[in-house]
Amino acid sequence: MKNGEEEEGEEEEEEEEEEEKWINHYSNSQRILLVGEGDFSFSLCLAKAFGDATNMVSTSIDTQDSLAKKYSDAIGNVRELEEKGCLVLLGVDATQMSQHFFLKTQRFDRIVYNFPHVGFLHREDSYCQIQLNKGLVKNFLKGAKDLILKTGEIHVTHKKGEPYDKWEIERKAAKIGLALQDSVPFKKQDYPGYANKRAHGNNSNLPFALGEANTFKFTLK
Repeated sequence: MKNGEEEEGEEEEEEEEEEEKWINHYSNSQRILLVGEGDFSFSLCLAKAFGDATNMVSTSIDTQDSLAKKYSDAIGNVRELEEKGCLVLLGVDATQMSQHFFLKTQRFDRIVYNFPHVGFLHREDSYCQIQLNKGLVKNFLKGAKDLILKTGEIHVTHKKGEPYDKWEIERKAAKIGLALQDSVPFKKQDYPGYANKRAHGNNSNLPFALGEANTFKFTLK
């Protein structure tokens, strides 16, 4: 038989194990879907903060081969995420994720898309490039709306200033039926180990200039 002190000690250990762990807007009590990951360093940053990644699903449009070609650390990051219990899904189009055979059966507390971008098909400030990026964000938000829980939040981190303000993210969200709950400055230093990548072209493994950026938090109306 266990004495009172032993039972009390075990209860304290269980409470410590169940303690909620946070990193900025995210906690291990939330079911989190990460969309459009580059080298998966953002996902890995969250997983390390939580201690494991059993509450996370992390996705990329890339295949394993393209990840290996584009990023120096992606394959290693994916392996570490999987070891921590994260479900990693490759070949997931952010604009069609609500039709994905697995994702369409799931609902999430947080859906996160950092710095959405279609790739450098035209000059960044050209009408064609802006329209393509607006389409990407609009279709992502439509899909995210189908996968978010009633009390959940959809997070889009996006650069501020020209030409990025012309993407009209807030207006697109409102038309879809989402409400802007908050908009907060994005600070890379809040996410140790996160490496923002260009993702496209010959310099896909290089970082892009972040400048000023905000995380927009949308909820269901």
